[in-house]
Amino acid sequence: MEIPSKNAEEESGEDLQLDVPYHEGQNVEEKGQENDEPFQFKGSKRSGLRRSIKTKRIRVLRKGSSKSKDIRLLETESLGKILVINGKLLSAEKDEFILHECLVHPALLFHHNPKSVFIMGGAEGSSAREVLKHRTIKKVVMCTDDKELVNFCRTNLTKNKEAFRREELHLVFKDAIGELEKSKEKFDVIVGDLEQHIEEEATVMPYTQSFYEKTIKPRLNPMGIFVTMAGPAGVLTHKGTFTSIYQTLNSCFQYVRPYHAHVPSYGDTVGWVMASDQTNLLLEPSQCSISLFDGLIIIKIEGGQLQYLNGATIMASSLFNKIVSSGMMNVTDIPKED
Repeated sequence: MEIPSKNAEEESGEDLQLDVPYHEGQNVEEKGQENDEPFQFKGSKRSGLRRSIKTKRIRVLRKGSSKSKDIRLLETESLGKILVINGKLLSAEKDEFILHECLVHPALLFHHNPKSVFIMGGAEGSSAREVLKHRTIKKVVMCTDDKELVNFCRTNLTKNKEAFRREELHLVFKDAIGELEKSKEKFDVIVGDLEQHIEEEATVMPYTQSFYEKTIKPRLNPMGIFVTMAGPAGVLTHKGTFTSIYQTLNSCFQYVRPYHAHVPSYGDTVGWVMASDQTNLLLEPSQCSISLFDGLIIIKIEGGQLQYLNGATIMASSLFNKIVSSGMMNVTDIPKED
């Protein structure tokens, strides 16, 4: 995640400060005040955990607002530029590629010939950027009701500017769930990039059986795949969102593949879940191999490689430790209604 190299103070036209709750116990000015206390992010309501970044300089590079959201683009020494929404880290320059490669590429690699993709949310533009690396893609619909956040990211996140200019990308500024419910169009892949829902319990929309059965499945083409971010999947954090999303999808689709990766800026393991109702052998682990995925990356992706994912990483991502595996199998409360 990069921004233009022009001086932030000149572009913003004002002296910005990062106040509570974004940084507790300090007053950090835009020009970069030296200090030794850690920058702290709000923790999840569910886990009660709080992440900290040890740094000697934090600068507010941009700020904006979107409905009830406060948007900040900050510069840190340890994570580079970070995008913070209401005090919560959305992504960091030095590792956001892990999040978005893992969200997007496995499903598009598993699909034999993906041409159309619907992204639920994804206002940052990073998911669209990754989708558009695939040679076969003809149409990407990115649907979010947060136009202000999209405009903020389109202006300030240099790495995603080319994706926002691509003619294959269609921006729809509406509620993604409502748009899918009334749409008649079908897609090869539907991507759930609704970060704001991950912080809530998975028993609310859009992670119910009813949502998957009535909204997602009717909008998938034959051999279509649905993939979603599924929240923290670590030893201490997997119970709740990740396990519930996995088991709910498992109750709705014939083929389901959970996977995970460690994201340093999140200080935890993050989980994703793919699902398909068709006979897709690539969703069966016995049909997969390192060489298969390495070959698919070379064939299907512009440039023939990714920054984080390769065949070995994709294969390993579906292997869970004993504690998390047990937690995934012992979910009894599956949300059924909206």
